[in-house]
Amino acid sequence: MPSVSLTSAEAPLVLALDLGTSSFRAITYDARARAIMGSEEQIPHTPRATPDGGVETDAADLFDLLIRCIDGALHRLGHREDDLVAVSASCFWHSLMGVGTDGEPTTPLLLWADTRSGPMVRQLRRELDPREVQIRTGCLLHSSYWPAKIRWLKETSPEAFSRSDRFLSFAEYAASRLHGDPRASLSMASGTGLLAVQECSWDQPMLETLDLSADRLPELTDIDVPLAPLRPRYAERWPALAGVPWYPAAGDGACANVGSGAVQPGRMALTLGTSGAMRIVRTGNDIPIPPGIWAYRLDSEHYVIGGALSNGGNLLAWLGYMLNVEFDGDAMDDAGRIEPDGHGLTLLPFIAGERAPAWNDEMSGVVAGLKLATRPEHLIRAGMEAVAYRFARVYDRLCSVAEEDHQIVANGGAILRSPAWLRIVADTLGHDLQTLPTDAEVSGRGAAIIALVASGHVASFTAAPDASENQPTYRWHPASHERYRAARERQRHLESLLFPDGSAWDQEPEAP
Repeated sequence: MPSVSLTSAEAPLVLALDLGTSSFRAITYDARARAIMGSEEQIPHTPRATPDGGVETDAADLFDLLIRCIDGALHRLGHREDDLVAVSASCFWHSLMGVGTDGEPTTPLLLWADTRSGPMVRQLRRELDPREVQIRTGCLLHSSYWPAKIRWLKETSPEAFSRSDRFLSFAEYAASRLHGDPRASLSMASGTGLLAVQECSWDQPMLETLDLSADRLPELTDIDVPLAPLRPRYAERWPALAGVPWYPAAGDGACANVGSGAVQPGRMALTLGTSGAMRIVRTGNDIPIPPGIWAYRLDSEHYVIGGALSNGGNLLAWLGYMLNVEFDGDAMDDAGRIEPDGHGLTLLPFIAGERAPAWNDEMSGVVAGLKLATRPEHLIRAGMEAVAYRFARVYDRLCSVAEEDHQIVANGGAILRSPAWLRIVADTLGHDLQTLPTDAEVSGRGAAIIALVASGHVASFTAAPDASENQPTYRWHPASHERYRAARERQRHLESLLFPDGSAWDQEPEAP
């Protein structure tokens, strides 16, 4: 979907807040869900990584970045801020923090990649039936989610835990400061591991296991129910936003599906940025959730079913740093010219542990097959292929809940910038990949579409214009697919030898 100039943008306009783990941005979209050129205000941020596996940041600092983004976006709009009819948000899933009775943070903001609660995951797996937990909550027992993190906070920071009146994600913290209304959308709540996803209420058995009362969690709402009006301080700061509805944030993965047009069982979204994910949107409560796969919520009617990889573009960035190679440099071009699996290497890409389908934080990266003739481009190619093999493991499971004749639409800066990686993934999956524009910000666009639907300006999620129209399709090649099938099995064998106790989730037979 092309962008549009400010003068050509069709009213009404929506301000979308795209709150990611590496940057915050505010972008304005028009009535046809087109990003307005020059409207984006983006500010990067870097979480703290601690030697013991922590990945955290300060929520108050992030909130200040959010305010600056909104200030900048409104300045860029000029007189057209009067055409704004709504504000929406896409926010990173799985973050956790405590706040006191005064709403002030009692803990740092813990992000999904924080693995310090790993020992608590093992405790919970001994106490609970992991498959029953997955079916009830849609989530796996893993350090990404709140159950293990809450138990970790309780055991390692008992004073901060006891001072925490409520536990929130960043989305609710920001809503509390802006509106005095810390309600959580079903979409955000579904990424906690504490929501009973079919009933759309907090899961009582899990709360009992954690000895946690529901009144220490946010009140639940849906994504089309506006938050309370802005507090006077912010209403005065942004008069154009004071009288328009602000909708609760939805999870970034759900927004990415909406923004890429993957909102029905005939279309999957494949996202490859810093990490990776494959997701499909379904309706109805009778959908069997495959082992190793999560089921979150877009809203009370739609599930988002999929699997996330901990390693994607971050692996290539790490390889580039270690090898002193630029993403757009000669070595990357050389890697694109190597034959499929033509380097003699087997690579396990687990530099950040792994989520789907193994869900094992203790996995680590491995390169086997190194020789004197191994060159940087061989390692880069092997890294891209290794990530593609992990996508294939997720794809095998997602096929069971997709229509047989389905499309896959690719998005994310890491893959859209690399034709070679697009070809590798298409050949590995044995399925064509439909692409989006390289500058597409699908999570922000998805948030804008959610607001346009909620405010009655677009009939439904499926009625929004297709962002992949007139974009290239990467066709898969059977000969390359067969070579990658053999390489996938080699990777699986090495993984089973080095991590034999990885996870019961990944013992399911692969699809043919």
